[in-house]
Amino acid sequence: MKRNIWFWIYFVVAIILAVYFSTRIIMTYMNRGEIAHIRNISISSPSANKDLTAIATAIAVAPGTNGFRADLTALNTRVASVPGVQNSAVRRTPNGNLIVRVELYQPIAQWTDGTMFFPLSADGTVINRPTDTRLANTVVFRGELPDDISDITNIAHNLIDKLDYLEWIEHRRWNIHTTDGITIMLPEQAPESAVASLMVLDKNHGILSKQITMIDMRDDARILVK
Repeated sequence: MKRNIWFWIYFVVAIILAVYFSTRIIMTYMNRGEIAHIRNISISSPSANKDLTAIATAIAVAPGTNGFRADLTALNTRVASVPGVQNSAVRRTPNGNLIVRVELYQPIAQWTDGTMFFPLSADGTVINRPTDTRLANTVVFRGELPDDISDITNIAHNLIDKLDYLEWIEHRRWNIHTTDGITIMLPEQAPESAVASLMVLDKNHGILSKQITMIDMRDDARILVK
């Protein structure tokens, strides 16, 4: 008899809980009750120098929106399409609020089409945020790019005062174009050594200030000047 009493007590409690949670689920789906509404959207990124304003705009979810009806796939697509976003993820919390996490490209240089300048990441991704301003002390590239420009960017900084832009030639080596109209043809292997030699020549003989149009350094045994 005692055992039957506990059974019925548990049975009644289970029914009450089932009715309660069913009611909450139905109310949430019908956009009724606080748990159904998005009250907070959290946007975070591990990237340095981050500006998340454009991401907040792309989310485009108004306060009071039903969080359980929000299309997370569409929302994440909008976030991922923001220029500068490398990876993104959108998660819904149990209370219906949203958490958005993004990884941003980190510009280390600029790319130009001859008119506008675009931020450029280390993996050669041109970020679609054009400006007509060339940043000071920034390496500039033109044309096609390889998958990694970090090393050549560091090398080119040694000539930043005379640098106009760099160009990737035949998918294997670099040309440096100076502000005085000199084209420096770097070798395919060890371009850093060629630039170091060029800096010595410029220091001792002012070669980058002379009336020349081309310095061919592709052969490490000799340097040709035109």
